[in-house]
Amino acid sequence: MSRSAVSRSPSQPAGAEMLVDLPVFSGPFRLLASLILDQKVDVCDVPVARVTERFLQRGQEEARRWTLEEATWFLAVCATLLELKVGRLLPRTPSESEEDLLGGASPDLVYARSLELSAFRRIAEDLAERMAAAALMIPRTAGPPQELAHLYPDVLEKVSTEDLVRAAARLLAAPPPVDLSHVAPILISLSDAMASVEERMTRVGEARFRDLLDDCPERIHIVVRFLALLELYRQGKVELSQAELFGEIEVRWHPTNEDGR
Repeated sequence: MSRSAVSRSPSQPAGAEMLVDLPVFSGPFRLLASLILDQKVDVCDVPVARVTERFLQRGQEEARRWTLEEATWFLAVCATLLELKVGRLLPRTPSESEEDLLGGASPDLVYARSLELSAFRRIAEDLAERMAAAALMIPRTAGPPQELAHLYPDVLEKVSTEDLVRAAARLLAAPPPVDLSHVAPILISLSDAMASVEERMTRVGEARFRDLLDDCPERIHIVVRFLALLELYRQGKVELSQAELFGEIEVRWHPTNEDGR
């Protein structure tokens, strides 16, 4: 967006102008946009996100008085500012001037540049010669003539039907089964653990979490039993309490769930 696009924006009363309060500027947003487009304010110092939040807040407060032209102008200016900011933040390859290419007043750098230029010229000449020679080569696309066809060996002369059958059997054979002996089988599920905890809590009413682990032979069973207890707590079927950090976890069956409600 050019500066003329900003100047052609619709006029607004002084009270309707959107004000922004930023670390580098405080005042109307139109003036800030003009200063940025005139390169009098660095666009990298303008937090576009804060300006957008102010715009959304003002839009919620004065949505009925806004016109389509005003909203379109603001969005276009914000898009331009965002594009300028991204362009400033992205790294750019510095362009070398003629003085940089010549090395300024350093004769050693000038000599090094001349050697590089000479090497590039020799490579360019070699590539041109190779491309010209390759352009004269035409590949043969036709097959051998009939009078010479008998000179070519028959690649299937010594191949029998049994050889083809054995090759097809190897190619079409089912792959060997994957060995899963190193994978530990899953001996318990979360649903089974929830059913076990629910069945015991309906009988005793209250218990310690330690008491619910009597039938857990391995650590994985304890972990799944704890996850089952958390799921029952999320469903509102049990109440949990702990007096101190790393203390005993007291479990109480929720009375409103005894009848299935």
